[in-house]
Amino acid sequence: MAESPKSVAFWRSFPIFEEFTPALIEEVRGLAQQRKWTAGAVIFQRGDPGDYMILVASGRIKLSLITPQGRELTLRHMEEGALLGEMAVIDGEPRSADATASVATEGYVVSKADFSAFLARNPAAMQAVMRFLCRRLRETNEQLETLALYDLDSRVARFFLLTMRQILGEEPPEEAVLKIGLSQSEIASVVGASRPKINRAILSLEEKGAIERKGASILLRTRKLRAVAEPDED
Repeated sequence: MAESPKSVAFWRSFPIFEEFTPALIEEVRGLAQQRKWTAGAVIFQRGDPGDYMILVASGRIKLSLITPQGRELTLRHMEEGALLGEMAVIDGEPRSADATASVATEGYVVSKADFSAFLARNPAAMQAVMRFLCRRLRETNEQLETLALYDLDSRVARFFLLTMRQILGEEPPEEAVLKIGLSQSEIASVVGASRPKINRAILSLEEKGAIERKGASILLRTRKLRAVAEPDED
């Protein structure tokens, strides 16, 4: 990150801490332990105890599940500024997915025991974390509502745009070739449709020039995907 790990701005770049005062940031910084993971390292697996959260400072962490058919289902990629495992340190539930370092990754770890004690002695921090979790819940509700309002072509286009943002950042390039790593059946489970309908939607996006399949990879054209994703916008 551009900001020093010692700066207040660095810690506030993680959404869970964005309302924290400098004094609270200083206390959190004292709880965090720096960690490094090599590319391919398994950080945790589904079912493991959720006894710490991770703040990603650089690199990329893949969250995934193994389907009943033995295929890996990639849920998302967590990059610089991302936070994972925060729910586990609050509700005590085990990990709900596998986490693997896609590339060499650095970050900070805060244990459940330390963070719980920190919140117990800092009511202002507890309230800020509650507001953060409420925002996350509202965002999820809005995403589900939005999904119901768009036709299938738009939903699949939005899925591809979201994947680009997760991998390439909030402002992806005009074109990118990515290996999505999901079958049509798995995409269908994400956007809420049957596999045959997903196949037709992908063909439709190809006909519109928004995507182009290249073997195991796919060329994504950002502007044309946005035009399909938001058909009512000028």
